[in-house]
Amino acid sequence: MQSAEATPKSGTAIVQKTWADRLNDEPELESDADEQLLMYIPFTGQVKLHSLLIYTAPTLSAPKRLKLFKNRNDLDFATASDLTPTQTIEIPQPVPGSDVFELPLSRAHWNATTSITLFFEDNWSSGEEDVTKVGYIGFKGQFMALNREPVSFLYEAAANPSDHVAIPGVSGVGGRVMPGQ
Repeated sequence: MQSAEATPKSGTAIVQKTWADRLNDEPELESDADEQLLMYIPFTGQVKLHSLLIYTAPTLSAPKRLKLFKNRNDLDFATASDLTPTQTIEIPQPVPGSDVFELPLSRAHWNATTSITLFFEDNWSSGEEDVTKVGYIGFKGQFMALNREPVSFLYEAAANPSDHVAIPGVSGVGGRVMPGQ
């Protein structure tokens, strides 16, 4: 996973948090230089994503607008700003005592997903807070392992009858030998 973060590996840490640890303050992903944050998250298989789970502390540094890109590992801040995203989400402003937000995704766009890039474009501070902070990110969907090994198969352009063993009780194509015949 790649991100522009103030603390190294904090992006990886918030994605690897367990559900039980989702509300813990540490670790927390914090943007490096401004309110923008870019995260690339690869999956180990194909995923049909249904929703994105996100938790942030109820401060002005909570993300406001999120652009999501499917299967793009080549994005930087300039490209993510200019490119049309797969989906854009307006994240509600968290209030004290709030839990994880479950943000529904358009299922038609998120089939056969092998990676997702999250571009947090701005936060709730309206330019007053230069840092965006995220405490937890999770996903809901269906996982299918990728078959990374070559598939070998054999087909015959013209079958050779001597290569095939006759099935007992069958005579000819589509024929069956009935008892007593």
